[in-house]
Amino acid sequence: MRVQFRPTYDPSLDTFRLEYLVGPSLVLGLLFNYAFVFTEIMWSFSIFLEAVAIFPQLFILQRTGEAESITTHYLAALGIYRGLYIPNWIYRYYTEHSFDPIAVFAGLVQTALYADFFYVYFTKVLQGKRFELPA
Repeated sequence: MRVQFRPTYDPSLDTFRLEYLVGPSLVLGLLFNYAFVFTEIMWSFSIFLEAVAIFPQLFILQRTGEAESITTHYLAALGIYRGLYIPNWIYRYYTEHSFDPIAVFAGLVQTALYADFFYVYFTKVLQGKRFELPA
């Protein structure tokens, strides 16, 4: 990205500190896992990190106040993908009697993070308007 698309990259806008995501995700992975072994801790860490991995993109959207159409459609696809996990969890609960509290909690957090984005997406982009955050 920083080579081919260098002219479109603005480091003054990209100031989100990734340690704010990685650190808490690692702590949650250490505290909430199914077995205190490396693979389980890393799995739990990855679930929590995936839940908040959208923050840098949402941060850029907040800083700029607008986004290209392709970017908004991509973010919407990611949000819909995560939102579709919810019916999957319900289906698995009733058919397999399986419930994974770590994955469900992280997925609900991630879906909730998309709420503001989806409000603007549905009220503007899908009506043919440019994605712009309210002032």
